[in-house]
Amino acid sequence: MDFSRTDFPPGFLFGAATSSYQIEGHGVGGAGSTHWDDFAATPGNVVRGESGRRACDHYQRYEEDLDLAAAMGLDAYRFSTSWARVLPEGRGTPNPEGLDFYDRLVDAMLARGLKPFATLYHWELPSPLADLGGWRNRDIAGWFADFTAVIMERIGDRVHAAAPINEPWCVAWLSHFLGLHAPGLRDIRAAARAMHHVGLAHGRAIQAMRAMGMTNLGCVTNHEFAAPVDDTAEAAAAAELYDGIYNRWFLGGIRNGEYPADVLAGLGRHLPEGWQNDMATISEPVDWLGLNYYTRKLIAPGQSGLWGDLREHVGDLPQTTMGWEIFPEGLYHFLTRVQADYARGLPIYVTENGMSADAPVHGAQQADPDRIAYLESHLGQVRRAVAEGADVRGYFIWSLLDNYEWALGYDKRFGLIHVDFETLERTPKASYDALKSALSRS
Repeated sequence: MDFSRTDFPPGFLFGAATSSYQIEGHGVGGAGSTHWDDFAATPGNVVRGESGRRACDHYQRYEEDLDLAAAMGLDAYRFSTSWARVLPEGRGTPNPEGLDFYDRLVDAMLARGLKPFATLYHWELPSPLADLGGWRNRDIAGWFADFTAVIMERIGDRVHAAAPINEPWCVAWLSHFLGLHAPGLRDIRAAARAMHHVGLAHGRAIQAMRAMGMTNLGCVTNHEFAAPVDDTAEAAAAAELYDGIYNRWFLGGIRNGEYPADVLAGLGRHLPEGWQNDMATISEPVDWLGLNYYTRKLIAPGQSGLWGDLREHVGDLPQTTMGWEIFPEGLYHFLTRVQADYARGLPIYVTENGMSADAPVHGAQQADPDRIAYLESHLGQVRRAVAEGADVRGYFIWSLLDNYEWALGYDKRFGLIHVDFETLERTPKASYDALKSALSRS
């Protein structure tokens, strides 16, 4: 790779990211059922009906995985905690095995010189709470604050940084309006409630952690570059609305205490009564902003004429095996945009960036030229944004390991490390070695 640490500001952190349900193996350690288990058990929702029951067996193999992360020369490791592993019923009595696991996990990171970046929720809602309405139910904000207190009372004294919820757009819109992730709803009222309650839960979790004396608390939002599919006014309006739903709603609430007017025009009548009174909680102060970025989408209006009916198109740029266009300039766009419109003195981290790619085996290593090129080009855009004044403090690659890619099962490989899902053997890819070499250069 064509960079060294000296190309970035002093103290810049390089890390890799994972999530609990995607790697741990949810069938062990006393974890309770999640709505992803239920979603995957429903025919047609997930490729081959695959779930996270075994995943990468990180629950048993975490020391091996963290050894690989440390040997790469990473500074930090971004992980998530499983609500259902800690509280199998979502509320009530904690699972000692779950708490002990995260205790060991954080200690193992620190023993290897890895700064722990904790995310409390990465999509695996306990089934008993889903039965009560899940993210549609306002009470979830209190349930989540209680979970936050339970897990952070155990590990909060040792994590370097923490954020409540990963990619709220996926939690709310993708899962309640588009129906592509658990719980698989296609209901605008449910989506509107979820869009609001996710922000409220974020704010309540920040309050809970502040009450415990925790600092270095942030938010992690995901972003896609939205461009009109053609030069018509209709396509331009569709792209602007897509941008509002995807890129401006959650940061607008968290950082500005208000939702974008163009999205409110469609969602406002579906929001819970008195939602305006929650904005002060949603906009609880944070200490940093995390930005996840992967791709751009070309947007057109749908055929129904209904609000929110937007169609995604793929253009003529190279694509990953997810079918996502590779558009590094989009990362620069969001770093500079977030710096200008939302940061107001807060540092920014790229908390996820990476690609799915097939990596053929050559001897003991997997060739990985596409991922190497992807990471080089996107890190180049980080350097460009920093040179223009963006206060970017770190970059986390998605992902450390090949893992369970949600509705796509185990087909898509985002890892720097190949996982054989039959034997669970780990094999570093060429991208792993390229990154290791770059990070070792002064």
